[in-house]
Amino acid sequence: MRVKIWGCRGSVPTPGPDTVTYGGNTSCVEVSADDGTTFVLDAGTGIRGLGLDLLERGERRIHLCLTHLHLDHLEGLRFFAPLWDERVELDIWGPPSHQLSLQERIARAFSPPLFPVELRDVPAAVTFHDVPREPWTIDRTFLATDFVLHPGPTVGYRIETASASFAYIPDHEPALAGAIADRSTDWISGASLAAGVDALVHDAQYFEDEYEERIGWGHSSVADAVAFTRAVGAGRLVLFHHEPHHSDGLLEQLEDRARELAMRNRGPSPMLAHEGMVVELP
Repeated sequence: MRVKIWGCRGSVPTPGPDTVTYGGNTSCVEVSADDGTTFVLDAGTGIRGLGLDLLERGERRIHLCLTHLHLDHLEGLRFFAPLWDERVELDIWGPPSHQLSLQERIARAFSPPLFPVELRDVPAAVTFHDVPREPWTIDRTFLATDFVLHPGPTVGYRIETASASFAYIPDHEPALAGAIADRSTDWISGASLAAGVDALVHDAQYFEDEYEERIGWGHSSVADAVAFTRAVGAGRLVLFHHEPHHSDGLLEQLEDRARELAMRNRGPSPMLAHEGMVVELP
């Protein structure tokens, strides 16, 4: 399994000289399974570059897996090149809602005055799916989802092949339910998705003091990301969903803090996500 980061910023794109090293595009991760199946996780602004790359490679069947529909995870979809290619079959998976279908909710971003083209008029063959309650397979890849603590219907994903496992939980506040270290994994949001995975991409938006002023916003402190990783026994932690106000220098301080915390508990050494990062699993 091959995982590539195309966007790892949270909340809003942050182009500029202070974010060159780790990138300013919002959430988008590509997962290439052992059998060649392509999964795209979230449609933040990072998906624009990925879409051009996928067409250049001749991809004709793509699975887009959305964690939720906040704009920083959806705003790149309108500029995803495969969506505008009639040769492409695009399956879009996302969290269910009791109020509107997934298609109806996404269509809001494809309507005037926000955008000149209606979703029903895009050339690609698009199929919308609510994520199943039970694990399912696509080709030879196993997928599982579960709701996680974040405002609005939000899920995380577990993707597993015969040789590797990966979890993606980019917007998550597991500490909202209480200290992570004090609870059984049965009572930790997202734990079933990340249990024992080879690599975990997880929300680590704040330093501890920043988090204290933002409890309930739906994001994790770096300490909580490290504690969550230890609790679920993940092999690697990739720090994700970078705070828009954090410059490259501040992000490196956050990574140092994460490594300090992990070392105390003899956990895996965390690493900062950056645009263009490739993680080969296992």
